[in-house]
Amino acid sequence: MSGINLKGKVYDIQGFSIQDGPGIRTTVFLKGCPLSCPWCHSPESQAFGSQLSWMSMRCIGIEQCGKCLNVCEKGAITPGEVTKKSGTDEDIQYVHINRKICDNCGSCTEVCYPGGLSMCGEEYTVNDLVDRVSKDTPFYEQSGGGVTISGGEALSQPQFVFEVLKSLKEIEIHTALDTTGFTDGKNIDAVLPYTDLFLYDLKHMDSVQHKQVVGVANEKILENAKRIAKAGGKIQVRIPVIPHFNDSQDNIRQTGEFCKSLGEAVVLVQLLPYHNLGITKYQRIFDDVKVLEAEPPSDEKIQKLKEILEDFGLTVTIH
Repeated sequence: MSGINLKGKVYDIQGFSIQDGPGIRTTVFLKGCPLSCPWCHSPESQAFGSQLSWMSMRCIGIEQCGKCLNVCEKGAITPGEVTKKSGTDEDIQYVHINRKICDNCGSCTEVCYPGGLSMCGEEYTVNDLVDRVSKDTPFYEQSGGGVTISGGEALSQPQFVFEVLKSLKEIEIHTALDTTGFTDGKNIDAVLPYTDLFLYDLKHMDSVQHKQVVGVANEKILENAKRIAKAGGKIQVRIPVIPHFNDSQDNIRQTGEFCKSLGEAVVLVQLLPYHNLGITKYQRIFDDVKVLEAEPPSDEKIQKLKEILEDFGLTVTIH
């Protein structure tokens, strides 16, 4: 299979993004992630395959529709409980999806005209994806922007990402790669020549705690950050500030020391305070996944952590 015809699994493409690198960007979100962060604000990114998504705000109830009940060959969709419609006092009976039976075939989405049911995850060839994002080139040129490949963990689809980045550089589009760093070093080496900026997550400096909470150790992550720096790559470090996990001054101080050790490779450090805006997304695709619900850190706390990092001579912003 030629590179341009190689297929990858994409779950979203967002234009006019200003948070994922310099300028106005188009961010491509890929399916699949080897980490299991309980605060993940994009739970639809975790699984590698396409998933059935149900949004209550778009569902008009089985009394007015109910067509999905009759097309599911597995019997995974049944009448749910009567409840109040969001924003009103009107009674409505939504559907119930048995996720243990559902095989994500998508047949129900074909009859759901209100759009309450949809499939999350679509295949793109490299060529089709590059054609899609290159339509926004005038915005990149005017703003100094470009394309950011994100996830999930984008490098869980390493060959696809390599071909996309290579193709984008061939047409002189600025590229950024948003990564957890949890991938084989050979994947980092492959994309380095075609990646102008790495948006690099650092979640915790203690490997034991890292593994206990997100499911993987951090040695590979730290080694790959060093690999990028040694090769002359540019890194924008992202630190999600998660209550009771990595928000201690000691951990932030250790993170600052590590960022400083990477030298001129680190062009910016971003603090990303925890928020709970992604909680409702879990309800769209999961039944019983444990989700972190915590009080977001105060402005005063975030400011103190920012000052600790700045003491290392780092340029720090709060996202």
